[in-house]
Amino acid sequence: MQTPNYKFITEQLLALIQQDPYFVPALSNASALLWESLEDINWAGFYFVREDQLVLGPFQGKVACIHIQKGKGVCGTAWEKDEVQLVPNVHEFPGHIACDSASNSEIVVPIHHQDRVVAVLDIDSPLFDRFSAEDREGLLLFASLLSETLIWE
Repeated sequence: MQTPNYKFITEQLLALIQQDPYFVPALSNASALLWESLEDINWAGFYFVREDQLVLGPFQGKVACIHIQKGKGVCGTAWEKDEVQLVPNVHEFPGHIACDSASNSEIVVPIHHQDRVVAVLDIDSPLFDRFSAEDREGLLLFASLLSETLIWE
């Protein structure tokens, strides 16, 4: 499997955001862009921080969990710790939430606004050990653009 060209994907994202920087259309297109650009994934999308939980946002893939508590599963852990979670085998992750039993690996990247986590980017794969350090760095670049350019209110 070839590492995606994250610089190019992020440039495409910027072009989409420039059309409308409001978070709903931007994240809808961002999830579609990742869905079309990344190989061997079965879910790509976002969860928003709302009060004391994560709430499902725009995504591509199968039906998903709607609410995730802080510190629960891979997404809730990424939010609580405010750090990327790169999980080669989700079945070995303590407290993993199986929204889709076909998922075997996952990466979750926090997205910030005004120095706090406002959302997380979540990508699942049916392959074990699908995500690499290069994916982590590329998706941090992607998430950084979202953090810096979107209108969140």
